[in-house]
Amino acid sequence: MSALAVSGARRSAVLPNVPTVAEAGVPGYEATTWYPILAPAGTPRPIVEKLNAELNGIVRAPDMKERFQMLGIDAIGSTPEALASHIKAELRKWQKVVQLSGARVD
Repeated sequence: MSALAVSGARRSAVLPNVPTVAEAGVPGYEATTWYPILAPAGTPRPIVEKLNAELNGIVRAPDMKERFQMLGIDAIGSTPEALASHIKAELRKWQKVVQLSGARVD
């Protein structure tokens, strides 16, 4: 079996010779799986900041980076604001996809 393309915006570190779907001929294509860690609305900012710092430390720890890489996961840490921005962008992107597809809920 041969990989034709990876669905992310960048080539995979695990499969560096496999092009992205965009590179393979579908410009603008990007579909990735992401697993954010969220806290309930209204969580005090100091708690959010503490959790964020701890989680970023875990994601960036050398042993965890190695484990993620072995699984083909491009784990990143960010800020609460960057995550909120990413969620909004993903919602806009997939809303457009659903609208263009004509999919309907019955």
